[in-house]
Amino acid sequence: MSLTKAEVTRLRSLQDKKVREAEGFYVVENVKVVAELLAAGHAFEELYALSGSELPPGAGAPVWVSAEELARISHYPTPSSVLAVGRMRRADLAPGELAGGLTLALDGIQDPGNVGTLLRLADWFGCARVLLSSDSADLFSQKVINASMGSFVRVRVVAGSLEPALALARVAGVPVLGADLAGESVHGLAATANAVLVIGSEGRGPSPAVRAEVSRWVTIPRYGGAESLNAAVAAGIVLAALRRT
Repeated sequence: MSLTKAEVTRLRSLQDKKVREAEGFYVVENVKVVAELLAAGHAFEELYALSGSELPPGAGAPVWVSAEELARISHYPTPSSVLAVGRMRRADLAPGELAGGLTLALDGIQDPGNVGTLLRLADWFGCARVLLSSDSADLFSQKVINASMGSFVRVRVVAGSLEPALALARVAGVPVLGADLAGESVHGLAATANAVLVIGSEGRGPSPAVRAEVSRWVTIPRYGGAESLNAAVAAGIVLAALRRT
């Protein structure tokens, strides 16, 4: 099938966050990630594949395109053999929801790779949800989706302002933990099934407004000379402490 100029323009325009928001669609170009998402039960609206290439299980009937056409619609200099288009779905926080399970709250995590890795961590440690601040990396960017692998659809993500949600959690008696160099040692943290863990950017930590909602600060003791830890590394260590039995 030959793609029209309008189709090519539409698919390429989804590189832009504003267009994704307006149209309600996102793109994934990675055979392994597409396979992970399909295996997790995620349905794509459209799927374009290089003629003659092998498709992941559950891909259905794709639009077969030539290498030249795939290069025209790809968002990368070196195209994958598949380009999938998904519909953006937003989740809202239900009243009292934060009282149950572990919540990972990401405040100003602007690196897409970090956000994707943090989603994988939330998936690994069985977090009930992830709160993603509005100034964090776009959940539907390809870099976030690729870094998260299938966790992108296995983890419930609520995007928006963190402060109101954290305030409700604190009032309800749910521990709101924040990672900070000045906190108490994570090794003294008791395991718990219900808590919110706030992770700020590596450079500045949680924002002042979010800091005001934290009820307890924890840190990972430093034994060497490194100035700081990557946000995802820090989150993994604290989540492991909360999950230990």
